Amino acid sequence: MPRTHISAETDRTDLTITREFDSLREHVFRAFVDPVLYVRWQGPRRLTTRLEFFEPRTGGSYRTVQTDIDGSLHAFHGVYHEVSAPERIISTFEYEGLPERGHGVLDATSFEALPGGRTRVTVHSAFLSVEDRDGMLHAGMEEGLDEMYEQLDELLRELS
Repeated sequence: MPRTHISAETDRTDLTITREFDSLREHVFRAFVDPVLYVRWQGPRRLTTRLEFFEPRTGGSYRTVQTDIDGSLHAFHGVYHEVSAPERIISTFEYEGLPERGHGVLDATSFEALPGGRTRVTVHSAFLSVEDRDGMLHAGMEEGLDEMYEQLDELLRELS
């Protein structure tokens, strides 16, 4: 059963993703900002992630390229507006494979320490339009997030 919850209200341009991890907040946060760890859990298993640049700091930016098993490429880029360890990351995200540019998403990711050494990650994503948000949801977002977060779970078990 997936442990990732996505909340998206009809006719709104935002959504919220919530997932709990059996790991300390500092470890979960580190997996979001350490380039060696980050590439190990980003994207579904069939993809290999390469960082062209990765500056997870306030004012930094990133560009990632993922290669599918069929050789097709998927690139993403964005900027970091705020990186406050280990509480919060505010960043943008834009998939470069869309027919037109300018369909970015603003993500506010919070890391909440829970009892028993657990962590709740909450991502609040703001899209430019309902169509952009719904397009992401209908493109397999939930399945992709579940697989990605399963890989993060595996990585966090190694770090514990």
